[in-house]
Amino acid sequence: MIGQAGRGRFVTIEGIEGVGKSSNMAFVAELLRTAGKTVVVTREPGGTPLAEQIRALLLDHAHQELSSQAELLLMFAARAQHLAEKILPALNRGHWVVCDRFTDATRAYQGYGRGLPLAQIEALAALVHPGLEPDLTLLLDAPVDIALARVGRRGPVDRFEREEQSFFVKVAEGYRHIAREAKHRVVRIDATQPLADVQAQIREAVERFMAR
Repeated sequence: MIGQAGRGRFVTIEGIEGVGKSSNMAFVAELLRTAGKTVVVTREPGGTPLAEQIRALLLDHAHQELSSQAELLLMFAARAQHLAEKILPALNRGHWVVCDRFTDATRAYQGYGRGLPLAQIEALAALVHPGLEPDLTLLLDAPVDIALARVGRRGPVDRFEREEQSFFVKVAEGYRHIAREAKHRVVRIDATQPLADVQAQIREAVERFMAR
């Protein structure tokens, strides 16, 4: 999407649970606002009233029997509404969108984690957001045992957070594969560092992107 006159920029933050995405969303948004950008902060699944209802279904422990295919389709249903109602209108107004996860998360979780064919995911991506990928993706990366230990200290866990460590190992490797394949937009951030050092890396990546 870079180079399209008048369009905003789409920044995503990715990573498994416990890597600090939520705590760094506000930091990224503030960096952009300080640089004079109008920023919309959102998340996936969710971001709109309907998509948030789908999110609640996906995270609810009551739906442990949810099939992987149904999970995948619900993710894209929420994404389609999110795009139509919030992301695309903001980008078309020239705003910068900062989103907690997008389709890379589906590739990592439902593709690498659940073992669904990546071709199915790409077909749905082509249907729901043809030609649209993030302009910049910040991948917060940490060893799975460290990340999950942080999750355990946060309190009650959701349906995804209850998965076995082996699931998150596959998801994390999926993210790293995506980063290797999409070096033009994905910047890997070492999330094991102290917060100040993590945010210094983030600042450098964001400022380098804005200078293009």
